[in-house]
Amino acid sequence: MKVYFIGAGPGAPDLITVRGLKLIERCPVCLYAGSLVPEEIVQAAPKDALVKDTAPMNLDEIIDDIKKAHSEDKDVARVHSGDPAIYGATAEQMRRLDALNIAYEVVPGVPAFAGAAAKLSTELTLPEIAQTVIITRTGMKASSMPDGEQLEILGQSKATLAIHLSIRNLDYIKNSLEPYYGLDCPVVVAYRATWPDEQYIFTTLEKMKADVRKAKITRTALVMVGKVFGDVNFRDSDLYNSEYSHVLRNVGKKKNRAGA
Repeated sequence: MKVYFIGAGPGAPDLITVRGLKLIERCPVCLYAGSLVPEEIVQAAPKDALVKDTAPMNLDEIIDDIKKAHSEDKDVARVHSGDPAIYGATAEQMRRLDALNIAYEVVPGVPAFAGAAAKLSTELTLPEIAQTVIITRTGMKASSMPDGEQLEILGQSKATLAIHLSIRNLDYIKNSLEPYYGLDCPVVVAYRATWPDEQYIFTTLEKMKADVRKAKITRTALVMVGKVFGDVNFRDSDLYNSEYSHVLRNVGKKKNRAGA
């Protein structure tokens, strides 16, 4: 028996991996985060499978269901949104399973920031503009941020930021990032990226709170900040530069052979 922690992707049902979907199709137990995982995905479970929404459940209740499946030698598809490695609350479940000596495996999924970037047709790393993407969140009532991970510190990098779970913290985001990015820095607020009712707000650090309030968005949104979202001039990368040689395209040797 094994538990499979499966990343369902950011929202669109067809963005789940082939591996993840095949596991859901064969597992006799499917426990899924119903508030964020599309029902179309778990509908792929076997007709006689136990399919259960864990949104109203606590950790002990979820583990109890897994223990029951273990006693019955039934594999479990534990389906989370996005990728299980990012804000998935999977580590605490795996720690419990380790203590119970229950085997598990993680199946990656498309994270929300990647799904949003794809819908925006935006590369998050542009030559000489930004070569770093920081996935972070801000401190809220439920949990604070570890020392050194506050936006006042991360913002000094001027990297592309994908800020999760912070749509109600926009004043803090603006005030923390203004010294490094400027109030005119482009911001994209992605609401339910890749879902049928997805919405994207193109704004700036200065105007984002007013624009978000106008759109009446209060949850399930990703705040993306960085120069890559604006109208910027950037040079072509060297990857496909005809004058740049690398192990698969050695320009110098080709020229020498031609001359010989």
